[in-house]
Amino acid sequence: METKELMTKDAAELNKLLEVNQEKLRDLRFKDSNKQLKNIREIRVIRQLIARILTIKNKQK
Repeated sequence: METKELMTKDAAELNKLLEVNQEKLRDLRFKDSNKQLKNIREIRVIRQLIARILTIKNKQK
């Protein structure tokens, strides 16, 4: 998701996105520890998206 798309969302939508992506990151970490994850780069992408969401939430305050 692009930063421009995230900036158009309100706080409730950002919170929901953050929650969903944190759950996804947790699942990816479990899969990685069990050697079930094929694409390890996906972890990095989700972490960057979470950082973008948190940055935009802090700017909106």
